[in-house]
Amino acid sequence: MRRYALSDIIRYMDKEYLINQLSDLSKSLGLDISGDVIGKAVGFSGFRVYSKGDILAREGDDAKSAGIVLNGVIRSYYIDKDGNDITQFFAREGNLCIDSGLLGFTEMKAMWEALEDATVMLFDVKDMKDLIMSDENLKTLWIGVLESGLRYKVYREGSFLVQNATERYLEFRKRYPDLSGRIPQRYIATYLGITPESLSRIRSSLREDANGEAGQAQ
Repeated sequence: MRRYALSDIIRYMDKEYLINQLSDLSKSLGLDISGDVIGKAVGFSGFRVYSKGDILAREGDDAKSAGIVLNGVIRSYYIDKDGNDITQFFAREGNLCIDSGLLGFTEMKAMWEALEDATVMLFDVKDMKDLIMSDENLKTLWIGVLESGLRYKVYREGSFLVQNATERYLEFRKRYPDLSGRIPQRYIATYLGITPESLSRIRSSLREDANGEAGQAQ
């Protein structure tokens, strides 16, 4: 797939429509972002539709741009020295993606792949940071995003230290109830640090337990 610079992205969507879409998305996430601020962000952003399986960025790519998922699911992942695929994160509607630059890195720290057809709002990191610093609501939002990222890091590290594979899977379903039916099970397995075969056994065991409990209740 051809790699696109931010300046190459065709701004093919109606600006007013995009502002309304982003306003609806911010409200659904409980955020208080004015239409004026959203309009400024739309003004310096590009919007691109990715097909399922497209690679948005590769580890080591320049990190001057970042994105927000408007629809679809995108995952970040690593390839270890043995060639194993390890899923780091699933970005859904409203989540940041290809965001290494926002965290101060000059190069992408992971691979990013579209797991569904996805629309992404792409922007220059410097432009977005300047906008964040100019608006108190955005500053508060950005602090919340950073805190959420730290909580997620603690959760991920803790799950591998104190939970077994079944417990990690149950926690995944609790945290992300809508994702199990949207993404291939093999990627959930790599996110949990287990093989697809082990995940299949866990799912089968949980179904058997549920059926057993239902039978006893009758």
